[in-house]
Amino acid sequence: MLRHIVMWKLKDFAEGHTKDENKEIIKNNLEGLVGKIEGLLDLEVGKNFNPNGFDICLNSRFKDKDALAFYIDHPLHKQNQKYVKSVTCERAVADYEI
Repeated sequence: MLRHIVMWKLKDFAEGHTKDENKEIIKNNLEGLVGKIEGLLDLEVGKNFNPNGFDICLNSRFKDKDALAFYIDHPLHKQNQKYVKSVTCERAVADYEI
């Protein structure tokens, strides 16, 4: 199994929404992927309340590296990725086996 964690800093205003609205959109869209992509075991998105850190964090668990690769290339992920890229200004990622 492996863990895939991504953190983003969001633009103050993008795609017609405030930062807080975009946090909620990203959270709902990404959490909606659970059960739709094979190998994605679970996923949660946290909206950070600490003003000194990243704004939002994805914490997900996959069956294996192949499952993560399948997720990365999946059309549903690509659709979400496009939106996330349009509203963020910084990203950090970590992948590790558990």
